[in-house]
Amino acid sequence: MIKNVLVGMITLLFLVGCQTTTRVFDPDKPFHMDEKYDYTDLKAVTEKMVGSIITNPPIASRNDRPVIIIYGIANRTSEHIDTKALTEKVRTALTQTRKVRFINKEQRQNIQRETGYQAGQFVNPGTKIKLGRQIGAQYMLTGAITSITKEEGRGIRLKARKVNYYKFNMELTDLETSIIEWSDEKEFAREVAKPFIGW
Repeated sequence: MIKNVLVGMITLLFLVGCQTTTRVFDPDKPFHMDEKYDYTDLKAVTEKMVGSIITNPPIASRNDRPVIIIYGIANRTSEHIDTKALTEKVRTALTQTRKVRFINKEQRQNIQRETGYQAGQFVNPGTKIKLGRQIGAQYMLTGAITSITKEEGRGIRLKARKVNYYKFNMELTDLETSIIEWSDEKEFAREVAKPFIGW
């Protein structure tokens, strides 16, 4: 009898522990599941970089909304980080400031396809776009992500500690002179302690 009760209790605990739960989070509030880069970091990096770009030269000293082209963020970490999501978020935030404009590099092939089609005989001549009027970029936005991971050495302890350090660097290069006109970085480190026994 006692054996059956114990088996029933263990089974119940196992089933309760395996249930899936769902919660809704406010993306504007910091939240971290572990020591790795996450959406909270994406927002923090974006805010830092956008704030720095628009309040420092050369952008802060211009009123003509200079044109920028983004050539990506290099991922020099050992983990998968969606650098495209970072550049898209930075581009969106900068566009909304109305201080800069961007070349749509990702859509160049589609633009060429559409302009080629319009050059044919199927489009009303009065509605065709004029060729040779695309705007050249004045600045190139690039950057890199690096990381360092440190784990606690062997020893007698209940938890394993790990620290991840990240550094995000972005720079704005004048395409006419090749001079880096602006550069900034955002860094942070996060520690996690995981028990050796558990699930």
